[in-house]
Amino acid sequence: MAPIRVLVVDDSVVVRRIVSESLASDPSIEVVGVAQNGSIALTKVAALKPDLITMDIEMPVMNGIEAVRELRRSGVRTPIVMFSTLTSHGASATLDALASGASDYATKPTQVANPAEAIRVITSQLIPKVKALCGATPVAAANARPRAATAPARPPRAIVVGSSTGGPEALSKVFGALTAPLPVPVLVVQHMPPMFTTQLAARLDRIGPSRVIEAAGNETLTPGTVYIAPGDLHLEVRSAGTAVITSLNRGPQVNFCRPAVDVLFRSAVKVYGGDLLGVMLTGMGSDGRDGTRELVDAGGRTIAQNQATSVVWGMPGAVAGAGLAHEILPLEAIAPAMARAIQARPIGTGAVA
Repeated sequence: MAPIRVLVVDDSVVVRRIVSESLASDPSIEVVGVAQNGSIALTKVAALKPDLITMDIEMPVMNGIEAVRELRRSGVRTPIVMFSTLTSHGASATLDALASGASDYATKPTQVANPAEAIRVITSQLIPKVKALCGATPVAAANARPRAATAPARPPRAIVVGSSTGGPEALSKVFGALTAPLPVPVLVVQHMPPMFTTQLAARLDRIGPSRVIEAAGNETLTPGTVYIAPGDLHLEVRSAGTAVITSLNRGPQVNFCRPAVDVLFRSAVKVYGGDLLGVMLTGMGSDGRDGTRELVDAGGRTIAQNQATSVVWGMPGAVAGAGLAHEILPLEAIAPAMARAIQARPIGTGAVA
């Protein structure tokens, strides 16, 4: 296979060098050019036609968000990975970039004065994203079909959602498409670091009818509220008398993730049994597949986002490929399907979109 051709955009000479060296450490990736601001990047994208772009956010002349908007406005569909700082401002700007059409993000290392450590951090974060976004990671479920419906589904008492790469915008579209708050609690694991999940919850709270909060732990679950797992903490639920409450912990990573979708789903099955709806949105890897299996074995129902509308069909593809998805739907059909499930209409008709 031809190498993945990457354009590196950053106003810092040091960062451009570190990112380029990190990517060049993998023989399947080639850095074909660099640019020090968004304006120069537009010219180089047209000339070089890279397979992927890494884009800094804060740059002179034209910043990264403006560059993303201009590229998307001109019809360029090349995957774009934003580079962000681990700050509240960086998190907010990153979500702006994702809303503008960026594909994913990576966080800048804090120790750029230590090039070897910076290269290690960037390599571990960035190379898997580059390969997944450019289709170099095998898709496990190219011919996946929906799971056959069995007994009519009971209305779920809670909904659990997993997402990763492309997830912030997918979640925005799902919760923004609801016409009323769902009459059950909804719990979400989105793979993001601290501060990013805080900003994500605040944004989701503004765009739809549901109340959306970042889980703080020991909250009693209430209908109509969406609970987002905080970055670097596993989110679980547990029974407390007649109530169900949230629980947070910094246990070991699961599937290299914390928070992990599997951790949430398994805890929800212990509390709700099969009275659950599991929803798997776009994301890299297979986190959530094992937890979804436990949910289905308990009698719950599942929806997976389809490949055509996923930024990366890793997590939903893993669920679908394992035969665990009762419906495989385009993103725009997922909110209506969630509402139908709550209204006690059976899902899982065998249809695939």
